[in-house]
Amino acid sequence: MGTANTPAYRGTAYVVFEELALSTYGNRLPQLSFEVFRPLADPDTAEGLTRAVTMIPASGEFTYATQAIRKTDGGATVPENLNALADSTDMVEALDRLQAMAPAVESVSLVVAWFGDDLRAGSCKVRPGVEVSAKSTTPASWSVNGVSRAAAFLVSRDDQDRPVYGGTPSDFTVVQAIQEMKSRGLRVTFYPFILMDVPPGNTLPNPYSDNAAETGQPAFPWRGRITCSPAAGFAGTVDKTATAASQVAALFGAATPASFSVSGESVSWTGTPGDWGLRRMVLHYAHLCAAAGGVDAFLIGTEMPGLTTIRSGASTYPAVQAYRDLLADVRSILGSGTMIGYAADWSEYFGHQPGDGSGDVYFHLDPLWADPEIDFVGIDNYMPLSDWRDGFEHADAAEGWPAIYDRAYLQGNIAGGEGFDWFYASAADRSAQARTPITDGVAAKPWVFRYKDLRAWWSNAHYDRPGGVESGTPTAWAPQSKPIWFTELGCPAIDRGTNQPNAFFDPK
Repeated sequence: MGTANTPAYRGTAYVVFEELALSTYGNRLPQLSFEVFRPLADPDTAEGLTRAVTMIPASGEFTYATQAIRKTDGGATVPENLNALADSTDMVEALDRLQAMAPAVESVSLVVAWFGDDLRAGSCKVRPGVEVSAKSTTPASWSVNGVSRAAAFLVSRDDQDRPVYGGTPSDFTVVQAIQEMKSRGLRVTFYPFILMDVPPGNTLPNPYSDNAAETGQPAFPWRGRITCSPAAGFAGTVDKTATAASQVAALFGAATPASFSVSGESVSWTGTPGDWGLRRMVLHYAHLCAAAGGVDAFLIGTEMPGLTTIRSGASTYPAVQAYRDLLADVRSILGSGTMIGYAADWSEYFGHQPGDGSGDVYFHLDPLWADPEIDFVGIDNYMPLSDWRDGFEHADAAEGWPAIYDRAYLQGNIAGGEGFDWFYASAADRSAQARTPITDGVAAKPWVFRYKDLRAWWSNAHYDRPGGVESGTPTAWAPQSKPIWFTELGCPAIDRGTNQPNAFFDPK
């Protein structure tokens, strides 16, 4: 019929067949499914303006494969990655649709997950995982870092005996995904991700309790909660001690660039058995990306505020130095042609303000941001863009804003509103909309406390404030020296999602 002749039916699409030969279908009506695509005429839309996207789910053993993978079960075969079309893999189909519906996209972040098993930095192992320990697939089998399916970490299962996560994408699928995207002219950023497989009912000591004496850690927590044990702010904490540094070192492990064997497009581990640290994961993928032909950008870590704010002394942050050491090793593998960065959480990038009554303010990540080997300041941006409530008897409606959907209202909260002009000092204040202005007294640098004031943070020299007293010497950060990249930017597609874009309603 053509776009111009399509009737404006709402809610129902009709498919009409004339003289359909049923012999092909056993002389009965076939079961058919359809997906209807409607291009948006207005180019001023998210689809028309988006230039970069994040490719998830990060897990799924063959999710990213561009060749069909089939599970063999007796004499039958079942496709693993042909869920959209029978003759096109999910990855290829996803990229086809992405480029058709968001034609301005130039760059894709490929997210790949391993699994952490403990919030205590000194006890956490970070390993590739599988959904089941025995499965035969063709024409390729699952393998990550030289680890076979039978030897891999087995992800937890729910009360219906289903895996709670998909497995780590097999190495060959990551290579295929990188090569496929680059063949399409897309820039590729590699994004290593940690999913925390801490199931309900666990008996692990909770670092966020006095003396870590509480039994049971929260189920499927955010990786950003990995920290020292006991954590800062709790009785018996090891924060600001040498023990904290040793716990950080245990999490990173001892892998070096030479701990791997590279053969063609395969990378395997030759280091110490049992070393499941962050360094092993990140260096493995640095080698794998290089073997795939290279990537445009690579992240050495993502959203680890509970780790980067650990102190081994009053102003010493061992994880920050550990990331700098890792950065140098990744650079030695990927070379100067790859942009390398760290993707900080939006609550992490600008500094450490412990709120413990000390008055301390440290730009703790500045040694990393200023490192000559890092190319950009990465921020996973989920900052609030609204504070809308039911009805119209609330603060923002009283200011004259007509609705949460008003574009000018949302734009005004990009460099304004919560996190810029004011903050909530407590949950009770949030409920009552009792807003406290963000000020800085004599120093007159309120941007130090405004996580939304990216421009001022980027444009100014930074001065630590031990005990609340501003140092006379700036940190290593040179104003405007590195570009800021939003390595993630998003909001849940739900009512008032812009109030708290960082809230994920799936506990995992």
